Amino acid sequence: MEPYALLMLNVLYRRFGIPEFADSLQRYDEILGKNPENAPLLRVFRRIADYGNTWEPSDFYSVRADVDQITVPALYSDRLSLTDDYMTKLNDAGVRGGYLLTHALLATVWLQENNRGQPAVPDDLSQFLYHANAGLMGNSSGVNDVGIEAAAFLYLAGQGTLVSDAFVQRVISAQNYDGGWSYSSDMLDVSDWHPSVLALMLLLHVEFPSTSYPPTLAPAPGYAVGSFSPMMVSTVAVLLLVAVNVGKKTVQQTLTQRSRL
Repeated sequence: MEPYALLMLNVLYRRFGIPEFADSLQRYDEILGKNPENAPLLRVFRRIADYGNTWEPSDFYSVRADVDQITVPALYSDRLSLTDDYMTKLNDAGVRGGYLLTHALLATVWLQENNRGQPAVPDDLSQFLYHANAGLMGNSSGVNDVGIEAAAFLYLAGQGTLVSDAFVQRVISAQNYDGGWSYSSDMLDVSDWHPSVLALMLLLHVEFPSTSYPPTLAPAPGYAVGSFSPMMVSTVAVLLLVAVNVGKKTVQQTLTQRSRL
């Protein structure tokens, strides 16, 4: 399985208590051990799932992708200093749009969590990133990977109200019959791990709204977090990923209730 998908499933395990995802970090470590050529970057991102993650200083030389150069400093901002121009880079990434924009938003989530709830990003920059990401969802009848990512990350940032019911409906309609999602709804029945995990992340937040979720980054030992019912959430996850028709019905019921509030 794609290793970075396992890190995203680990977030869902810790946030929603889905027992099928309980071994996600163990499976990630198995992949890490079998891929020495990719081990440096895998060690860097392992911090998402393990607060006590260890790395080699040279591992950071593997951080070459432009989106990773935006998120990794935020990922380690509780133990490594940000550069003086980091906020400028964050703003520039947002202006450039696309996946740089979505990852700039994710970086603000990690900065906030690593600073234990204290503001780490100027409010005007945060607001810009929130609304710019909302714009990625578009107004067409279809959906694509970057739009789903924007919606999922808005929920991670506590800005789920910027995700319209109409967009969620479009995501539900775009689900393939194998339970997954395509990079674009124009590519029917070609499911990919990335939009599939992001869509699951989005729909679980829609299905189980809360004013306070466990953090996306694995917290320090002893950190007190709330929990959901594992059996209840496990059922929804299976419905979404396997039994597509029932899954659509389950989320549709939630949206109907949500529209009545």
